[in-house]
Amino acid sequence: MAMTAVARETVFALRRQIAKIEGTLPERLQVPAAATLGAGASPDLASSIDLAPNADPTSSLDLTIVRRGLAAAPPDAFLPIGVDRLDAALSGGLPKAALSEIHGLETRDAGAVAGFALSLTSLILKQARGLPILWIGTTEIFREAGFPYARGLHASFGIEPEQLLFSEAPRLVDALWVAEEAARMTALAAVILEIRGNPQRLDLTATRRLHARAMSAGRPVFLLRQAAGPEPTAAPVRLIVASAPAVSRTTVAGPLAGSIGRPAFTITIGKSRTALPGQFTLEWNPDERGFDERAGDERRRERDRAKDPVPVVSLSGGGKDPAPASGAVLAFPAFGSPDATSPAARDQPPPRERTAYLGPRRAG
Repeated sequence: MAMTAVARETVFALRRQIAKIEGTLPERLQVPAAATLGAGASPDLASSIDLAPNADPTSSLDLTIVRRGLAAAPPDAFLPIGVDRLDAALSGGLPKAALSEIHGLETRDAGAVAGFALSLTSLILKQARGLPILWIGTTEIFREAGFPYARGLHASFGIEPEQLLFSEAPRLVDALWVAEEAARMTALAAVILEIRGNPQRLDLTATRRLHARAMSAGRPVFLLRQAAGPEPTAAPVRLIVASAPAVSRTTVAGPLAGSIGRPAFTITIGKSRTALPGQFTLEWNPDERGFDERAGDERRRERDRAKDPVPVVSLSGGGKDPAPASGAVLAFPAFGSPDATSPAARDQPPPRERTAYLGPRRAG
């Protein structure tokens, strides 16, 4: 057991040294349980951690190692998505003061990518205290993917139209300049930059500048990439988003056949320094303004019972059977047809005695 603790502490120290040499950007590293700052801790490990003034040096640590100073970020430095499994995989959620990539592999996924970004925007605005969000894009991407519908923003995400600002740039270089200038502004809750494809100007250097501005301002910057392939960037996290089939609405009697349930997203962790690749199916709840992970039928029933433990009264067993379905529907025969002598035809008045509005109208 002692050798295992020493090995874990050694691996932690090596990862810290590699991150320092490579100059990597924010990385969340779990300190081993035995690697506390009490007796037996490594001096090199203890000297590399900055604690808060009132922190307990003998407690277990959960830190975020940041370049240039190896500072420790507090737990609220992450934006929790609200799904336990996904937040745990991302070590707390998406970093607030960083550049995060949200990819759509195909053009048809543009709506899902924008919807997921609006969902994150709704979560951010709950903590932003009225600060707006700036959405930047080129003319090409706005013509291809369109703008979010203003009335739908409030109904589905609780976003007021004045809380979401748009900036349309004619060229990519202009959009990058606007994004870099906006990323340093603390008057914005977040910045969203939407780009199509893999343009040459959006290279590693450009993403490093965006990431550095986001870290300096302490605000998240989301890079939406429509119909783009993965390539090296400075973003610590890359999520690949696609639309998932909506399930039927759930009622007391069970799923409502033919109905369309809540919007769903398939989220794949394409890049993360702390998480293994994984895939999750999330549903956005427009009423509670939060995410739910789609579970199997049995897990869904268990979750519903946990929310509402009151049993549902079953239907009466002594009632009569429901009425059978109606028979075939037959049309009345046309007037003047061979069946015009039928009782239904004889009940029709002659043409001259019909109501005026049933006859053809004249003009003039």
